[in-house]
Amino acid sequence: AFVERPGKALFGIVQGGIHRDLRDESAAALRAIGFDGYAIGGLAVGEGHDLMVATLDFTAPMLPEDRPRYLMGVGKPPDIVAAVGLGVDMFDCVLPTRSGRTAQAFTRDGTLNLRNARFAEDPGPIDPGCACPACTSYGRAYLHHLIKAEEILGAMLVTQHNLTFYQDMMKGLREAIAAGR
Repeated sequence: AFVERPGKALFGIVQGGIHRDLRDESAAALRAIGFDGYAIGGLAVGEGHDLMVATLDFTAPMLPEDRPRYLMGVGKPPDIVAAVGLGVDMFDCVLPTRSGRTAQAFTRDGTLNLRNARFAEDPGPIDPGCACPACTSYGRAYLHHLIKAEEILGAMLVTQHNLTFYQDMMKGLREAIAAGR
């Protein structure tokens, strides 16, 4: 029996790799116990986007619709969009911050590596559609300089941009769901 903990939720983690039978067995055992929410684990470990989505496609329906579904450790924008379309509610991933620390910026047009020499004289923002302080106050050339000089401010600004990008992406997904798209 579980101890009641107000304000806390206990999640069961569905495992089974990419195998439908193992995931079904795991999900059935977890449903029999009953949890506040259900996590989908064991994906984004090298199986690739298409196989991850195919596994989510049969795993998410195995879980109760009235409980939150959490996809563990997944964070590339296309993976998140696909998972939301399959019924996943929650995510966690180090990708936006780790990428920011290594000069990779997420944009509406794809990712940028601000270490690349092509940004050395580019005065434009990381992403023209972004309202974060990095995009509204600094150009790619300055960020490139900070990163090449190993100035911590560069990593901080790119990380702040990435977190803003992810927040905007999730807001857009919530709005699309509310609009039935």
